Amino acid sequence: MGIKLLDAPENRRDDPRAQAYIVDHLAPGSTIERRVEVVNESSAPMHVDVYAAAAAIVKGQFAFAADRAANELTGWTSLDASGLDLAAHGTAQVRATIRVPKDAAAGERYGVVWAQTGSPPADRRHNLAITGRVGVRMYLDVGPGGEPASDFEIEQLSPARGRDGRAELHARIHNTGGRALDINGVLSLSDGPGGLRAGPFTAKTGTTLAPGDRAEAVVPLDSRLPDGRWNVELTLRSGLVEHTARAAATFPTAPGGAGAVTASAAQSESYPTPVVAGLSALVLAAGSFLFLRFHRRRGR
Repeated sequence: MGIKLLDAPENRRDDPRAQAYIVDHLAPGSTIERRVEVVNESSAPMHVDVYAAAAAIVKGQFAFAADRAANELTGWTSLDASGLDLAAHGTAQVRATIRVPKDAAAGERYGVVWAQTGSPPADRRHNLAITGRVGVRMYLDVGPGGEPASDFEIEQLSPARGRDGRAELHARIHNTGGRALDINGVLSLSDGPGGLRAGPFTAKTGTTLAPGDRAEAVVPLDSRLPDGRWNVELTLRSGLVEHTARAAATFPTAPGGAGAVTASAAQSESYPTPVVAGLSALVLAAGSFLFLRFHRRRGR
């Protein structure tokens, strides 16, 4: 089973987050509509329940509430269907309407439009039910006037080594803007031992920051990476906001150890990033793909 968002605001056509999630800023008393498509990817008919449930940002992660827990945003959200009967490999669209009350307080709210399928217990002796659900996140900011700006700072880079023995780069991020951020990015290494280069390496997904929050983004490296001093260049982005930090770093040799940063320079560029063709919203979190490439620097 899969789900994806079909609509995005005209002023967010270039924002990859708005292609995957319901991201908007509304004045009190406003109403928006968004369509989602639910897909039965199996070869058998399927019944799917569709509903909105609460979410929150907790300790640097987008946290889903249990079951059908409600919050203020879900109380404003209605769906034109609560259940779908999908044929094998069939699809159906559901319209979500969000009506913000005129007396709504300013601030950002979070939720998810879920599609859920499952099998009830076979009988009274078997109380185990198997369910699965996929969803589209909602990030709705309420307030008069224009939308609060989105921005962040890369405050610190820390080389480390994980329990599995692989080198890692940890980046402390501060959300200095007025909207939540979903952080992703890549790390490239250069001028390593013998002039080696490595990367790009993809940051672990799942780092989400509410306004004012601090959290860490972690980039795991390849186990074959030689010890020694490297020049690191980390580019992180959320939607259309992008920043780059550079440093000379030495990774520790023992798991759990801390490395050294001998020089660093954070860059303050902030500009739109290209929309990736074929961006998919079928899942809420994607796995990381690691790629390592070594070659000797030319013209030494």
